[in-house]
Amino acid sequence: FEWAWQHPNSSRRLLAPPTRRPREQPISFALRLLPRLLLAPPWNRLPLRIRWLRPPRPALELAPPPHVVEEEGAGLPRLKRKKGRSQEVEVENWGCGLCGEAQATPLLRCPRPQCKMAAHPLCLAQLFLAPEPLQLLPVGGACPR
Repeated sequence: FEWAWQHPNSSRRLLAPPTRRPREQPISFALRLLPRLLLAPPWNRLPLRIRWLRPPRPALELAPPPHVVEEEGAGLPRLKRKKGRSQEVEVENWGCGLCGEAQATPLLRCPRPQCKMAAHPLCLAQLFLAPEPLQLLPVGGACPR
């Protein structure tokens, strides 16, 4: 994404990249180019975030796709992981809630605390991509339970 953003004329992702206007500042051109890149494949299906470090948020010519989250501020500090401790959450040993098999692939849990649904990433992808069979990555989906 960054390379295509810095080299829009060399990237194959934009079919008709906009040209820089006379006397247009590089940052203004980059902000004009940003929504076009976010709407182009493959980025139009990836869960990207736009973090604006300084207010006010600049106005974009085109709105980014609905699944792209816009945030403001410097963000939260990163926490250091403690060595030797597992970060995985215990999942009941029932296997995948969709296929029923307990494979070596880690199961993904539903983010709602009261839901105990767990499934393989591929099983969830197949379920979420059922309405869009020609796509490779699901944009989103609802818990099957």
